[in-house]
This record gives sequence, structure tokens and C-alpha cells, in this order.
Amino acid sequence: MTDIPISMNPSGPPETVLDPEPTEALTLLASALAAAPSDRRDRISEVVARWPLFLEGWARLGQEARDTVEAYACFRVGYHRGLDRLRRSGWRGSGYVRWDHPDNRGFLLALAGLARTAAQLGEQEEAQRCEQFLRQLDPQWPPEQFDS
Repeated sequence: MTDIPISMNPSGPPETVLDPEPTEALTLLASALAAAPSDRRDRISEVVARWPLFLEGWARLGQEARDTVEAYACFRVGYHRGLDRLRRSGWRGSGYVRWDHPDNRGFLLALAGLARTAAQLGEQEEAQRCEQFLRQLDPQWPPEQFDS
């Protein structure tokens, strides 16, 4: 017999949902994404400069980057800022962070972008770790509606 309590959680590992992004940041990002392609990156950059903790902003900036190195840097910032926010939200290194929750999408987009750009830069081990991490966080990854 042991004194360690047994968890009988029928839903499996715990699930973490990030706090919502600021409404104004989301509105300005939507406007930036709708801008002409020649202006889009700069407009997204303005949003990220105003809200440097805005995970989807970093992910979208990575998608609009001028080259692979710039994209990698943006995705890495979004990923690390996302880990910090996950920890503040109660995540302890395991459990789900699912795409089904819109507030998690910025982090997942940054992680997916990091995996993709790491592979493009020849960092295959990092790319594989990121891909595995995505599937641990959300076993249904990638979602059907995913637009990388």
C-alpha cells in the first residue's frame, strides 16, 4: 500500500487553455492580415511591437517573413513566449494544449512554424522534437482547418 494519491480523471491528461489575447490586438491583426500583401508584414509587425506577448501575432509575422531565418526567429519567439504563458496558466510540462480552443492557436501556429523552418534550415532534430511536441499537445494535430 502507498500513500501516493491515485488520480481517477476519466478524461485523461489535464488540458490547458491560454488566456484570451487582447481584443484590440486581435482586431488589428485581422486588419493587418487583410492588408495588401506588400503591406501585410509591416502591419503585423506594428501589432507585435505594440503587444509583444501576442502569440498569434508572432506566428503570423513568421508566416509573412522575408526569409527562412527571419521566420525561424519569429516562430521561436512565439514558441518561447507561449511556453511562459502556458506555465502561468497552470501547465506543468505535460497535458493537452488543443487547437480546438482558439486561445491556444497562436502558440500551436508558432510551434508548427518552428518545426517547419527548423527543417528548412537543416535542423532535423529540432524539427522532429517540435513535431512530436505538437502531437503530444494535441493528438489530432494537424487540424483540418490548419492553414500554415
